[in-house]
Amino acid sequence: MSGVERIAAAFDAAKRDERAALMPYLMGGFPDSGTSQTVIEAYADAGADLIELGVPFSDPLADGPVIHDAATKALAAGATFDSVLSIGKTVADRVPVIPMVYANMVLACGAAGYASRLAEAGMCGTIVPDLPPEEADEVRSALALEDIAMIPLIAPTTPPARRAEICREATGFIYVVSDTRTTGERDEMPPELGELVKAVQADSPVPAAVGFGIGTPEQAAEVGVIADGVIVGSRLVREVGEAGSAGATADAVGGFIAAAREALKNRT
Repeated sequence: MSGVERIAAAFDAAKRDERAALMPYLMGGFPDSGTSQTVIEAYADAGADLIELGVPFSDPLADGPVIHDAATKALAAGATFDSVLSIGKTVADRVPVIPMVYANMVLACGAAGYASRLAEAGMCGTIVPDLPPEEADEVRSALALEDIAMIPLIAPTTPPARRAEICREATGFIYVVSDTRTTGERDEMPPELGELVKAVQADSPVPAAVGFGIGTPEQAAEVGVIADGVIVGSRLVREVGEAGSAGATADAVGGFIAAAREALKNRT
């Protein structure tokens, strides 16, 4: 299957299991390459439906302090775009992997070069949060030639007409940003999130997955009632930073994934 088809199949499989798809995030190369490899394997072993793979960048505008700190440490440990893709490649035949990069990396590679490198690593899609849709045509076309999905983001502040336009161009899934703050754990999800997700689903031919702020299995289940997918980032990155050893890291993140899957399955 192509990358786009594998993403669709992952969401379909979760739907048949009567739950939202679970997509954990990891910062590639954090705190080092070996531990990052342990994390991504634990995600796949514990039942992640898809994996968002962060490529570290020195000025991650969309990310809060936990992920920003992880990116800084990954860069200091020598992480590069290619080394992070190598980590993703090791599980790409088991789980659809979707790199999240900032636009400078795409521009540095060139649209065709970026798409080619993703394809060579077996990646299924990509998220570029600071690349406006109006400036993404060349990248979107290059990715389409490799059957790789260009995942757009929609925020609470996205006007309805623009939201509809973004949805029309979408492949893979829509990344619904839960609120206007940067990434990070929240005490509760925004009360208006349900209406935003419904609006996106009404406009979009592809699934809607919610990220930003989901930090517990219970919150994952809460979001899973309304969304097609649930993305968990900062909580898992924090677990990696606090674990202290590779074995403890695998236990911590694997345990969270298993608990979140169970909560999603039992949602009401």
